Amino acid sequence: MTAKKIVLVDDDETIRKTFVLLLGKKYRVTSLKDPRQALARLKSSRADLVIADYRLPYLNGMELIKRLRENGFAGEAMLITAHPDEVKIEDMGRFAISHFFVKPLDLNDLNLSIDRVLQPKNPLGPAA
Repeated sequence: MTAKKIVLVDDDETIRKTFVLLLGKKYRVTSLKDPRQALARLKSSRADLVIADYRLPYLNGMELIKRLRENGFAGEAMLITAHPDEVKIEDMGRFAISHFFVKPLDLNDLNLSIDRVLQPKNPLGPAA
């Protein structure tokens, strides 16, 4: 089985490096600093999960995920932010963003959540 693909979009180099170190052993992680790079990359390749910082240059993480959805992206999506008061929960539901993490990040919670959303879904439900 091939490793699941994660695309991280954050303009903070430390965050990008941390994600690659944290997740790179289990997943194929691509880290990008510019949301325009993510839009271009995901036109020609697939990802299982996109994690976007809310505050990005050119467009925010919510707008990035909205545009990805409009372009047919059907994978999982998560937001991270140091400014939780700017994120509208109703928009998260509208753009199918499953999780929202506040910086400074709890890396253990983040890792568990990523593992959970990327686990293969059991069509029969949980074991009885």
